[in-house]
Amino acid sequence: MNQAHAVAAVTAVVLGTLLIGGLGLRISRTTSDFYVASRTVGPRLNAAAISGEYLSAASFLGIAGLVLLQGPEMLWYPVGYTAGYLVLLVLVAAPLRRSGAYTLADFAEARLESAAVRRLAGLFVVGIGWLYLLPQLQGAGLTLHILTGAPDWVGALVVGVVVTGAVAAGGMRSITFVQAFQYWLKLTALLVPAFFLLAAWAGDGAPRARFAEPPHFREQSAVRVADTVRLDLAAPLTVTVTGRVDGRDHRGRPVALAAGPHRVEAGTVLDFPEGARVPERAAPSGATGTQWSQPLSGSREEHPLYATYGLILATFLGTMGLPHVAVRFYTSPHGTAARRTTLVVLGLIGTFYLLPPVYGALGRIYAPELALSGSADAALLVLPERMVGGVAGDLLGALLAGGAFAAFLSTASGLTMAVAGVLTKDALPRRLRLRRRSAAGVRPAGSGVRAFRLGTVVAMAVPLLVSRFVVNVPVADAVGLAFAVSASSFCPLLVLGIWWRGLTAPGAASGLLVGGGAALTAVLATRAGVPGGGWAHTLLAWPAVWSVPLGFLTMVAVSVATRDRVPAGAAATLTRLHLPEGLR
Repeated sequence: MNQAHAVAAVTAVVLGTLLIGGLGLRISRTTSDFYVASRTVGPRLNAAAISGEYLSAASFLGIAGLVLLQGPEMLWYPVGYTAGYLVLLVLVAAPLRRSGAYTLADFAEARLESAAVRRLAGLFVVGIGWLYLLPQLQGAGLTLHILTGAPDWVGALVVGVVVTGAVAAGGMRSITFVQAFQYWLKLTALLVPAFFLLAAWAGDGAPRARFAEPPHFREQSAVRVADTVRLDLAAPLTVTVTGRVDGRDHRGRPVALAAGPHRVEAGTVLDFPEGARVPERAAPSGATGTQWSQPLSGSREEHPLYATYGLILATFLGTMGLPHVAVRFYTSPHGTAARRTTLVVLGLIGTFYLLPPVYGALGRIYAPELALSGSADAALLVLPERMVGGVAGDLLGALLAGGAFAAFLSTASGLTMAVAGVLTKDALPRRLRLRRRSAAGVRPAGSGVRAFRLGTVVAMAVPLLVSRFVVNVPVADAVGLAFAVSASSFCPLLVLGIWWRGLTAPGAASGLLVGGGAALTAVLATRAGVPGGGWAHTLLAWPAVWSVPLGFLTMVAVSVATRDRVPAGAAATLTRLHLPEGLR
């Protein structure tokens, strides 16, 4: 890919983001403007903004990478992302808007009349937001590294600086326009190259309608294996090896490998001949198959069916609890507008998700080595050069690079906005107010906005620092873990808080700690490599199957045991949540 074209495209996206975000300095005047755009965002604009921030690095790069790695079996993954909005539409959208809250922590306090639950909910908003921000920064680093060769931290730093500036400039009112613009940019960036790539595929005699078959190398290819893996050869194969295979060192000489599994150490370079089948990762000992649909075939590789259902449940129920998604519904004028917004979102997201699988399928033909090198997320960026080439390939690659960078910026903007809102309202304002009042006796006008801007800096600085130490986590998997924590904590809180009068503050706090805490602990344990394998690893790597029911059961059981602690205003609050604004 021509670096000049790619850098120009990324620069244009960054400047466009800063320009639109800078408008917030002119149109944002009040605290309400900064938090919820004064609740004046119509369904079409709001839906485009929600779609822009929801379609993250996992959507733009990760899904194509998953299809490249595992074939059509992974097409259920974007369905889970989209279907989550059906649950949100039916159960949450309108009542959440009618609550009058600014953040999920505000909702928790208003519903349960408990400052303790508010603080606990705020902690989970911050935790989920930072967990979700990490893959956005990682994806930005990967993209800029592929485009220019710059170190990974440069892309993360660019996203951090741009997002902090855009959010701090005008808050929610600014990023609403930024994210709507970035949705249409991302859709265009995928749609236009897809037509050219499909035309190139149709014209070169590549396989037709056989994407489900194992990929083959179309030309001699040298692949560096990123991590130690066990590869399964369907037939004997002679490859040139530089590194360590099956416990033996080889220094750039041909090695005849028999059919079956072989252990390849990290850093080994394998030079495959033209036409060779791309080896698959070997199934663990005792496994009966490698397809996701085969039950208990002994991580995702060990028990793929369990992992699949764990991810489906996480994406299906986790959408409603994502801080950057929930906060956008507070910007709607009323509950009816929130429902209409959700319907439009379903159409916009569904349209977008038709495209990444196309790139993943083409990647299995034209960039199969990415499945071994650990760079499957880069498939979308390298295809134009491989398939089209020349100036046209450079321009298409630049368009995709700009769209990818827009994905990082839009999602990171929404997450930073959500986390900054909680930090400002629950951590920063009290100290700022006390300091100013002790000096002058009154709080100056605009101090709330200044506190919000300070919260924005903190909201981005922490994950930016952590991203320097957390590397080599697949983008789609990292986002799936954030969904699991969201599904285990805020899904029970929202569903029971909106639809069950008997929820109490002790019940809500216990459910958040047990369900959400268990999922978060499981996520951190697997990221640390504990445990290494078996059912224990599988249960912790994909916790939603057990942590979501655990959260619900804990909230119900403790609320029943503390029924005398039902908030005095629960009936009035539920009436406000469920009656249209006109009837209230």
